[in-house]
Amino acid sequence: MMLQPYDLSLDELRKYKPALTRQPDFFEFWESTKQELAKVPLEYELKPYDYPAKGVKVSRITFAGFMGAKIDGWFAVPAGPGKYPGLVLYHGYNWAYDGCIHEVVDTALHGYAVLQMLVRGQQGNSVDNVVSSHGHVSGWMTKGILAKEEYYYRAVYMDSVRALEVLADMDCVNADRIGVSGGSQGGGLSLAAAALSDIPAVAVAQYPYLCNFDRAIDIAQSMPYLELNEFFRRYSDPSVEERARKTLTYFDIMNLAPEIKCPVLVAAGLIDGVTPPSTIFAAYNHMTCPKEIAVYRYFGHEFIPGFVEKRLRMLMKHLQD
Repeated sequence: MMLQPYDLSLDELRKYKPALTRQPDFFEFWESTKQELAKVPLEYELKPYDYPAKGVKVSRITFAGFMGAKIDGWFAVPAGPGKYPGLVLYHGYNWAYDGCIHEVVDTALHGYAVLQMLVRGQQGNSVDNVVSSHGHVSGWMTKGILAKEEYYYRAVYMDSVRALEVLADMDCVNADRIGVSGGSQGGGLSLAAAALSDIPAVAVAQYPYLCNFDRAIDIAQSMPYLELNEFFRRYSDPSVEERARKTLTYFDIMNLAPEIKCPVLVAAGLIDGVTPPSTIFAAYNHMTCPKEIAVYRYFGHEFIPGFVEKRLRMLMKHLQD
């Protein structure tokens, strides 16, 4: 049975702009974090992979991510010589069957040099080497959540930036024309990378995750946001939740959104119980860059056919025209 919208009305969503929750050292934290990433040498390795498709070269790629962690992924580029526009793809939360290799190849056949980053600990052979000083519930959302320096997504955001730097370093890539794209967690990482790096020329984020945590904790209807709620259930001491929520402010895409400079296209479904539409609009409404949001009344956290061509046209406009 078709679900009905459960969140704010569309008119309310377009006006929904909660106050930013940045801490006083927000920018200092991210600047020092990027400086830490810069100390890691830009190193990557490509191993050719025999994929059954003509007109494209496919490789397994590994590169040195945050704190030197080995990050795994796929790389594909059109077979002919030249400098191609680049595209870094980020996948959903624990969701990258076969490392998304088929999507990588398909995207390369559209004329892009494509790097699919496999998120540390979640997929492929990507290593999560950050040690947390406390326990967490099943999943990644609460790993290291009581200290911003240990929080899981600090390293993931920096891996996302390093993936851009790797792609920009390749001889076959036009470094001035590199975009980022993904859905759910991948949408959130696309926006984070666009905020924390000057490389992206365009960002496309489908129902982005990691936005407006305070609202998500209150109304999300399914995992993985509910990992946060489950973590809070396990501690009677209210200071634990207070510390965790403070950590999340540094990683909330809503707080990073004003720093995005490149054009952005966002998709939101009004019956999405995984990434509630209000959380998406919270980030979108704080963006000051050229932006557009596509709203789908009858879709949730799923494949949205109407967004496929819209995404391709956005990428082509800013990377190929």
